[in-house]
Amino acid sequence: MKNLFPFLTLLVLSVCANAQQNNVEVDSTKITTLDEVLIQSIRVKDQAPITHSNVSKADLEARNLGQDIPILLNFLPSVVTTSDAGAGVGYTGIRVRGISSQSTNITINGIPYNDSESLGTFWVNLGDFTSSVESLQLQRGVGTSTNGSGAFGASINVLTDAVTKEASGEVSNSFGSYNTRKHTVKYSTGLLNDHIEISGRLSQINSDGYIDRAISDLKSYFLQGVYIDDNTQIKAVTFGGKEVTYQAWNGIDSTQLKEDRTFNPSGEYEDQNGNTQYYDNEVDDYKQDHYQLHWNERINNNWSTNLGLNYTKGSGYFEQYKDNEDFSTYGFEELTIGGETINKTDVIRRRWLDNDFYVLNANVTYQNEKLNLSTGLFYSSYHGDHFGEVIWSQYASNSEIRAHYYDSDGDKYDFSAFTKATYQLNDKLSLFADLQFRSVYYDTSGMSSDLVVFEIDKTYSFFNPKAGISFNANPRNNFYFSYARANREASRGDFESNPDIKPEQLNDFELGWRYKNQNLILNINGYYMFYNEQLVLTGAIDDVGTFIRSNSGKSSRLGVELEAVVKLSNQLSIQPNVTFSTNKTEETIISRDGGLVDLGKTNISFSPDVVASNAIVFKPIDNLQLSFLSKYVGEQFMGNTDSDVSKLESYFVNDFNISYKIKMNKIFKSIVLSGLVNNIFGEKYVSNGYYYTYDDTWSDPSATTTIEGAGYYPQATTNFLVGATLKF
Repeated sequence: MKNLFPFLTLLVLSVCANAQQNNVEVDSTKITTLDEVLIQSIRVKDQAPITHSNVSKADLEARNLGQDIPILLNFLPSVVTTSDAGAGVGYTGIRVRGISSQSTNITINGIPYNDSESLGTFWVNLGDFTSSVESLQLQRGVGTSTNGSGAFGASINVLTDAVTKEASGEVSNSFGSYNTRKHTVKYSTGLLNDHIEISGRLSQINSDGYIDRAISDLKSYFLQGVYIDDNTQIKAVTFGGKEVTYQAWNGIDSTQLKEDRTFNPSGEYEDQNGNTQYYDNEVDDYKQDHYQLHWNERINNNWSTNLGLNYTKGSGYFEQYKDNEDFSTYGFEELTIGGETINKTDVIRRRWLDNDFYVLNANVTYQNEKLNLSTGLFYSSYHGDHFGEVIWSQYASNSEIRAHYYDSDGDKYDFSAFTKATYQLNDKLSLFADLQFRSVYYDTSGMSSDLVVFEIDKTYSFFNPKAGISFNANPRNNFYFSYARANREASRGDFESNPDIKPEQLNDFELGWRYKNQNLILNINGYYMFYNEQLVLTGAIDDVGTFIRSNSGKSSRLGVELEAVVKLSNQLSIQPNVTFSTNKTEETIISRDGGLVDLGKTNISFSPDVVASNAIVFKPIDNLQLSFLSKYVGEQFMGNTDSDVSKLESYFVNDFNISYKIKMNKIFKSIVLSGLVNNIFGEKYVSNGYYYTYDDTWSDPSATTTIEGAGYYPQATTNFLVGATLKF
């Protein structure tokens, strides 16, 4: 990919030169009319009885200096983010209302991005994807019906770059702490013959990470071809990336947190002389490519359609050095050398995932003055190959090159149909209804990576109804109420932990008030989320850093979200938000010290009672913006037992962001200079971790003692990023 940067730079310059030769003024005017056909099927409008936040390209650009999308959404209501490497590059995560990312439904142009088996979202596979995002909408709670798995905490609906009328180009570079750097080249031909546009992007992000050896090497691309006329828009989009990240998912204990908070135990082993070493290629290496085709058609003023096709190819592995491994784990036969029996060996192994994902998505929308009606069908097919191989062994025994020591297949088929409508009863009152039927079939065969027979054959049928009412008391005040039910299946990892794990169900009630005048925007939302068999994080992680979940019986989340934009003057505004919540399991029974203990009601893991953010935005002149950003996250437990050992302390972090735009008349349209100082006061905080217990019978075989422990993922202290974007 590195060799393509000079080529693409020349292409950008030639496009811009062609625009100037034809005396075309380059601007960023977007054609979004037909994109609304797609947006209406996956998003809600401002007055809808669904709790949501909209984020525009301009909102993202000021801080788009290499960090992942979850980090850029950190200051939205009820959001908590974290980073394995500590500085927002590499593996990052987002939780909304305390709910794991596995229960957050992500779509890109209406196509599911969540992995079908793990249900997780891995933004690391799409480095610098922010540079190709036109807008996104975060829906909190169940939200409206969309494609893919049901949402239990949130939906994030991403729309990629809109069609640009005029030819344009962009070269962006940023640098910062921990040797972080981002290089991006973008271009658009503009509309050729008023109908066709071709645009693209190449990016590379590198970072050494705050955590030792937590390097990230991310390469990504985006290419889009569009045909458009008055009633038709056809988009062919391909995007993807290749990531190589050194593993940082093992965390550190409390002693290491105090003495050396950047310590990384990944890759640690002892050589033959008993010296501690670190394997230099303890990495995650994965490539993912997406191919999408979207056909939006306006039939007349009332009817419009959207057809979406997708194919995603993913392939990669993570590599580990493992010392003193049993021969039997890898199917090796015992060796006798010099009269000594050898049945253990050091190995370097790779665990592979090779998968294919196909999607067919079709929607029809009808609208008139009172009714907006959408109905759609969705079908997806997923196949994943999981296998392990030993690429080096101290004692090779009877091993063969590229032989697999375990193999497993996973197949998943997902069908859903929905109909949703908004009906305007009068000038003040509108009704919303949404019905979704979803059928899921999941089948596995072979052996898991733990060398245990892993055979799952499950079929689920879910009915997810939703309804709401919105009342406009006057132009300034809007009130709404909604109810939604969602059902969701377990993930592959859930089944590996418990083959009898149950699907989870959520009943979500939302009540809100929106107020808007010239100087104040105020949103207040109350929610009650009642679960049956919620799949909550136990606090424990598996051997690849994935959190283990279990059914919690009955549980609930009750909270209120307040957010505002206060315009103090033409130059100064403040944008606070705060969430107060209580998140409880109805009953928690655990095994402790050899017996069962009923703890009664306990706090749900990773669910702080208070999450607050604020932005002070100052624009002394038109082209200069300075923002002081603050984030507070209250204390939270990493397990569901209210154990002090599992507690993460509260933290308060402040960032400073500056963006200055220089308008030009020749060569460049503008030059945008950006700077970001994260954690300006050097707070030593931890936003994520894990909690575990085990029974100790060694000290006293006649008694069982439960031992508790915790691991932590420290986040970076003061660090910075600066960048410059040249727009043609």
